[in-house]
Amino acid sequence: MVKVTSYGAAQTVTGSCHLLKIGSIKILIDCGMFQGDGGSKKNYEPFGFEPSDVHYLILTHAHLDHIGRVPKLIKEGFKGKIIATEATFDIAKIMLLDGAGILQEEYKTISKKARRRGEEDSILEPLYTKEDVKKVFAKKWKTLQYYEEHKLKQHITVSFGNAGHIMGSAFVMIDYQEQNEHKRIVFSGDLGPKQRLIIDEHDKLDRADALFIESTYGDRLHKSLEQSIEEFKEAVISTLKDKGTILIPSFALERTQEILWLLHEMHGSGELPKCRIFLDSPLAIKATKLYNKYPVHLSDKLEYLSGRGKDPFSFAWLETTTTRNQSMAINRVKERSIIIAGSGMCNGGRIMHHLKHKLWNARNAVIFVGFQVEGTLGRSIVDGQKSVKIYGEDIIVKAKAYTINGFSAHADQKDLIDWIGTANNLKKLYLIHGERDKMEIFATAIKNRLGHESHIVEHGNSITL
Repeated sequence: MVKVTSYGAAQTVTGSCHLLKIGSIKILIDCGMFQGDGGSKKNYEPFGFEPSDVHYLILTHAHLDHIGRVPKLIKEGFKGKIIATEATFDIAKIMLLDGAGILQEEYKTISKKARRRGEEDSILEPLYTKEDVKKVFAKKWKTLQYYEEHKLKQHITVSFGNAGHIMGSAFVMIDYQEQNEHKRIVFSGDLGPKQRLIIDEHDKLDRADALFIESTYGDRLHKSLEQSIEEFKEAVISTLKDKGTILIPSFALERTQEILWLLHEMHGSGELPKCRIFLDSPLAIKATKLYNKYPVHLSDKLEYLSGRGKDPFSFAWLETTTTRNQSMAINRVKERSIIIAGSGMCNGGRIMHHLKHKLWNARNAVIFVGFQVEGTLGRSIVDGQKSVKIYGEDIIVKAKAYTINGFSAHADQKDLIDWIGTANNLKKLYLIHGERDKMEIFATAIKNRLGHESHIVEHGNSITL
């Protein structure tokens, strides 16, 4: 018997965690952190399964909403093998270590407030520490190339296809035998759009008996990449000409490197007005080095430049800031500037103090180039709130807010349906990693385009395939 139970990313876009049971073998697909409203509390709750019973953990990619509870999984007894691409292995190291630092700082802040209120009993230890991260990478890992088959048991194999989401991202293909019949279950992970700026586009899916597919943007179509690039350039140029500062809350993986490449090209072509540009994210600086480490995953143009010894993510006006003091000093800069900082949803990180100092000025702009989960500060700004709370202060929002969704690393409705349509033998389709209302729209669109019925997965409910 084959069963799948989702313990995260079921009618929400974070906390990816799907337990596949084939006979007696238990395979966990991702073990991610919940983000947004109530996310912190959910991360501390029991998994809903016994970690020590899981034989394999397969990671689709290294975003925290897909790997952020791996240290907790190991602390609570997981002893199996971890399987991922080589790039995901490297990126996961820096992501989890960075996450441990953030969790420690949050713990200190929460502890102080709780002690002042006399609520010491309510203080939770950090979800994981840097020592816990070291234990993750002391476990047995198996890294795979795309389409390299790895046998889990006599009748079960796993392989990856390129999901085109971030460097090293994969969709997971689990092949097994059931009553002498070959079956395949596929988990899409996060699927990238067809048009990508700096990495190769996703691979086609040739076959699947059952498909669990993300639906983050299943309700909409993105603007074209070309149109989004023009919107980005216009927002940057107009703000700089108005002597304003541009804040770009950017995810350290993929989005930052895309922005750096665009600014690189604008600088090279003379389109970019004279300004200072700050990459104010130690994590993004480390991630960018890894993008240079794996040029084979880059688009043909960037791979060619890298092969000639040129760094596609660096140029003359770019300044990198690693220390806290360097970051704080940026706020004293009076001339035109661009500040790229995390976190991408404005729910922590260095972007917070930049927003505090810049949001009130109508000359300034915030350019959102990624999805903003409900309950995050980024979502509040995108939704047009006139005032937001940052570090306990009410900050008036006068800066222009731009939302440019064509840079999304998630496929839109058309790309998702096109990808589903390439799968031969598809019998069962399950929607995960999306908000309920968007999933319902997506399910209707799939039915209209492909004739497939879709099942919207519920948290904790087991599905027998």
